[in-house]
Amino acid sequence: MKSFEVNFDGLVGPTHNYGGLSFGNVASQSNSQQASNPKEAALQGLEKMKALMDMGFVQGVLAPQERPDVAALRSLGFAGTDAQVIERAAKEAMPLLVASCSASSMWVANAATVSPSADTADGRVHFTAANLNCKYHRSIEHPTTSRVLGAMFADQQHFSHHAALPAVAQFGDEGAANHTRFCRDYGEAGVEFFVFGRSAFDSRYPAPQKYPARQTLEASQAVARLHGLSEEGVVFAQQNPAVIDQGVFHNDVIAVGNGELLFHHQDAFLNTEQMLAELHGKLAARGANFQSISVPRDQVTVEDAVRSYLFNSQLLSRADGSMLLIVPQECRANSRVWQYLQGLTAAGGPIREVKVFDLKQSMQNGGGPACLRLRVALNETELAAVNPGVIMTPGLYDTLTAWVNKHYRDALRESDLADPQLLLECRTALDELTQILKLGAVYPFQIN
Repeated sequence: MKSFEVNFDGLVGPTHNYGGLSFGNVASQSNSQQASNPKEAALQGLEKMKALMDMGFVQGVLAPQERPDVAALRSLGFAGTDAQVIERAAKEAMPLLVASCSASSMWVANAATVSPSADTADGRVHFTAANLNCKYHRSIEHPTTSRVLGAMFADQQHFSHHAALPAVAQFGDEGAANHTRFCRDYGEAGVEFFVFGRSAFDSRYPAPQKYPARQTLEASQAVARLHGLSEEGVVFAQQNPAVIDQGVFHNDVIAVGNGELLFHHQDAFLNTEQMLAELHGKLAARGANFQSISVPRDQVTVEDAVRSYLFNSQLLSRADGSMLLIVPQECRANSRVWQYLQGLTAAGGPIREVKVFDLKQSMQNGGGPACLRLRVALNETELAAVNPGVIMTPGLYDTLTAWVNKHYRDALRESDLADPQLLLECRTALDELTQILKLGAVYPFQIN
């Protein structure tokens, strides 16, 4: 039976803004308070989805969150009508209003961790929504994320959904941004690679000193247990604390993997040789020929990697067995990174081609091509069981483009978030979107 890796890209929400909310994310903080362009951001994301679809990849779309999150503001003591809640929050606690308007759910690499049926004990595809409890503006996402994923992957014969882990620091979970799967074929048993920044309970593991380590070992272990993964099918590795302190807030900012290949910076991990040996051995036992490409620090520095998002790229397998690397245009603008990539593709290794995309609106807020997608490996039967409304087609692309042009503003500043009309615009847009994507009632305003 044929199997696919399906990329479900996050649709950028109508309140896309530069709130500078993510401590440890250099791009997010450096562009704080600039005017954003939600319409341009959403259209850039849709163009990337269409391009991958046109190249023959199965592409899906994942709906954004309802923002502003009025319910979250009410839980913090703001009362009255929806308009009064927004007005009072803007007057008394603007940072909370900004947080409640964050469109960071567009980066669906943080939405959940996904294990395909070939790896799990019960032979179903497992989803665990990420609690994202390191940052308030993201910690409020997982209830809606769970409902949206449940509407997309509803067939319980094929799909199993788990609630987010306990929302405490010891179980900080950032989803697929710290999770990669290696395999010979998407339909065969593979090895799932969990990367953590610190241990909550074991002091033997060093921790960063400047920025927070968002993923704990204990959270990764819990997800592996929930998904029914075998010991032979998992590897846990620690991210280098020194690179976290340089702005590498997730593993997908310093490494990307696909199929039998890990593409990573020389300084990405601790105990790198031991980790690579474990991956090689466990994948060999499953018939895979694991390879790694380590980018030397004397060719590309960690600072270069963070500024260009070289590793926050999509590594895609093509029909001829070669791999395609999807990178943001910031990689071409960095001379050292671009020189490295030119040499990489000329070397005749597994990565044969690099394609560049303009994702400036997302990049300025700290997310590149890999942040915008959640990878789900599915066989033909499972793909047929996915809600067809969320699978990209030429018709859906045209419909979503028209929807964005109809509903989105082309400029948004912090002061605009206090406009009660913005909430009405967003709800009108999202109500229409759920009909387009055939999701049913997934947003609080549709349910309550």
